[in-house]
Amino acid sequence: MSHRAAPKCLFDAFGEYVAAGEKYGIERYPLYEWTKATIETPATRKKYLKSFAVYVDDHEVYAKATADALETALQPLVSCGLFARIIKHDTNPANNPQPPE
Repeated sequence: MSHRAAPKCLFDAFGEYVAAGEKYGIERYPLYEWTKATIETPATRKKYLKSFAVYVDDHEVYAKATADALETALQPLVSCGLFARIIKHDTNPANNPQPPE
């Protein structure tokens, strides 16, 4: 993929989070229980095996201009049916629901 971008399966990312929590202590990973339950539940497991995040230079958060360029570049994959949809996430906490306590 151009733009120095690479896809990452969310199921794999969630699995890495759970593994890190188990290695370094779940008290340092506030979403450990939710994430573990998510990847162990068949319905959500299936969903996240089909969901991907795009990392740029190994970062999951990057400039809006970069996200917009990636969206434009990937849009033909939606049009031809290879991707179901593209969703950009706003990382500003004021614009997003916060994770459970």
